[in-house]
Amino acid sequence: MTPAEAGNLAPHLLRRLEAVLATRSRVLLGIAGKPGAGKSTLSAQVAAALGGAAVVVPMDGFHLAQSELERLGRADRKGAPDTFDAAGYVALLRRLRAAEPGVTVYAPEYRRDLRNGVAGAIAVPPDVPLVVTEGNYLLLTTDGFAPVADLLDEVWFVAPDDAVRLERLVARHVRFGKTPEAAQAWARGSDERNAALVAASAHRADLVVGVPGGGTTVRDWTP
Repeated sequence: MTPAEAGNLAPHLLRRLEAVLATRSRVLLGIAGKPGAGKSTLSAQVAAALGGAAVVVPMDGFHLAQSELERLGRADRKGAPDTFDAAGYVALLRRLRAAEPGVTVYAPEYRRDLRNGVAGAIAVPPDVPLVVTEGNYLLLTTDGFAPVADLLDEVWFVAPDDAVRLERLVARHVRFGKTPEAAQAWARGSDERNAALVAASAHRADLVVGVPGGGTTVRDWTP
C-alpha cells in the first residue's frame, strides 16, 4: 500500500489497520465518537487507503423513520439511542461478520436531505476484506447496542477539540436546513446530551484519536 493510496490517513493508523487486516479474511472496524467528531471523515480516509477493498456502512442508516419518530413522540430527540433500530443494526453486523460466500449484503444509508434512511443503498460484496462502520453508539452498553462492540474487531474513538466539534456540528445543521439559532440550540441541547453518553463509553475503545486544529489528519490523543 503506497502513501498515495493511503491519502490523508496517518501512517501509524495505516500500520495498525494493516496489522488487523492480517488477522482474518474480513475485518469489521468501528469508528465511534460524539456528534460532529469527524467519524465520517476518518471512515472515508480509511476506505481511501484501501481503495476498492473497503466499504463504509454508517450506523445512521438505522435511524427510525421520521414518521415513526413522530408517532412515538421522539422526533425532538432524533439522534438519541432510542431513535435507532439497534436490533436491526446488530443483525446487519452479524451478517457482515459471517461474510457468506457469494452473498452480497445490502445496508441502509441515511439521507439527511430526506431525513430518512434508504434501504439497500450500500452494497457489501462477499470478498471485501474491510467493513468500516461508524456511529455514535458503537460502544454503548444500553438501548440494544450492547452486542455491537463484540461484533467488531477493533474500535477507534474520535475525540477532537470540543470547540471545533461544536462549530462543525452547528455548520452541518445549518447546511441541512436549520436556522443558525436552531442549529446552535440543537447542537448545545439534544446533541450535547447524546455526546455525554458517547463520551462515557470512550474507555472501551481500542484506540482514541483526535483531529488537530479541526483538520482531517488524525493522531493519538490522550484525554
